[in-house]
Amino acid sequence: MAATAVRYLRSVGAATAGPAPVDPLPRPDLRAVADDERPPVDPAEFRRVLGNFASGVTIVTAHDPDDAQGPAGFACQSFASLSLDPPLVTFMVARTSTTWPRIARAGAFCVNILGADQGALCRSFAVSGADKFAGVAYEAAPATGSPLLDSVPAWIDCRIQAVHTGGDHLIVVGRVEALGATDGDGPLLFHRGRFGRFSE
Repeated sequence: MAATAVRYLRSVGAATAGPAPVDPLPRPDLRAVADDERPPVDPAEFRRVLGNFASGVTIVTAHDPDDAQGPAGFACQSFASLSLDPPLVTFMVARTSTTWPRIARAGAFCVNILGADQGALCRSFAVSGADKFAGVAYEAAPATGSPLLDSVPAWIDCRIQAVHTGGDHLIVVGRVEALGATDGDGPLLFHRGRFGRFSE
């Protein structure tokens, strides 16, 4: 099991500083227990019970100018605000993710919060190996240049401040550099494996 890793970037919070690369960490054996131990809960039961917690849905995007593959992004429901002072947010990503190393190299990311009618957009970013940005309109986020997707009701532009290991996932902490929101029809929600919308 890899030791807990924390990476602080140079010039965190400086508006004029360019993104610094972040070590995406090696991909060690992801087992949390020894071969002769039994996990305390069944993975299927874990998913079933935790599926009762409804969450919003985001697309985390990044762009490293030196990345020949172009912009990177993935659908993410494990996103949350973390701190008001300083302004920090966090998201979790699987250590097996092929997109995360590209975001780490960019040193920055934009969280695109999806609206109730953007389930199809979410699905297009949840697949692996496809050109996720094909036909997707976006502009450069103001602070980091990360892709800010058109028509999202809210967005948060961040630089990576720290990365921690958390079992088979990484806990990424970002310092907020810019953000914005527009009036929309409410958020896209995920509950028990399905998309839904908020009803008042």
